[in-house]
Amino acid sequence: MIPLKDDIPSEKKPIVTTLLLSLNILIFLYQFSLGEGFEGFVLKYGAIPYQITHGEMITPYSTFPFPLTLFTAMFLHGGLWHLLGNMLYLWIFGDNIEDRLGHLKFFGLYIVSGLAASLSHIIISPNSTLPMVGASGAIAGVLGAYMIEFPHARILTLVFFGFFVRLMKIPAFFVLGFWFILQLIYALPSLGSPSEGGVAWFAHIGGFLTGIFLFKLLKRVSPRWR
Repeated sequence: MIPLKDDIPSEKKPIVTTLLLSLNILIFLYQFSLGEGFEGFVLKYGAIPYQITHGEMITPYSTFPFPLTLFTAMFLHGGLWHLLGNMLYLWIFGDNIEDRLGHLKFFGLYIVSGLAASLSHIIISPNSTLPMVGASGAIAGVLGAYMIEFPHARILTLVFFGFFVRLMKIPAFFVLGFWFILQLIYALPSLGSPSEGGVAWFAHIGGFLTGIFLFKLLKRVSPRWR
């Protein structure tokens, strides 16, 4: 399933969502412009679990402070499809959560969810020497917040039935709940080989659960939303 849009209009301009989208895209364009330096840039600013847990540099590219890569990594992407997928989800679901929380609290939820996502992956794979990059952990936090705040929102979704494709409006709780279940299904087998490459499934799970918790904590108490 690929979500395309929701039916909840924003009441305010999604300033932070737009800035995050722009920043991710601009950074990726810079990465792409580096040519052969693309890999070195990722190794320099991506979060490498082994470096963070052991405090030991294992790449020749930089002495960039290891803890700060937990922040910089969430603005890097490994490829165009990686970027486009993440930005699609952020564009669809981010504006409504920003609407509910306000700009500053939304930014806080995004960043803290991203950090929690990275730490979740590091806890599971503390000896991994592969850089972790991508906004998906932070965006997973936005998805968790959206699922509990707008469970009945209708999401226009591209659904694949074998070779057939159909557009359907599906409740957000089902779309995002199904997404979360998929993360669990793929994450559990990876427990047996935590240092292998691929998708950081536990980062998605950690970000999603953090987003739910933070949204409940940060949600504004306003007569309009009671």
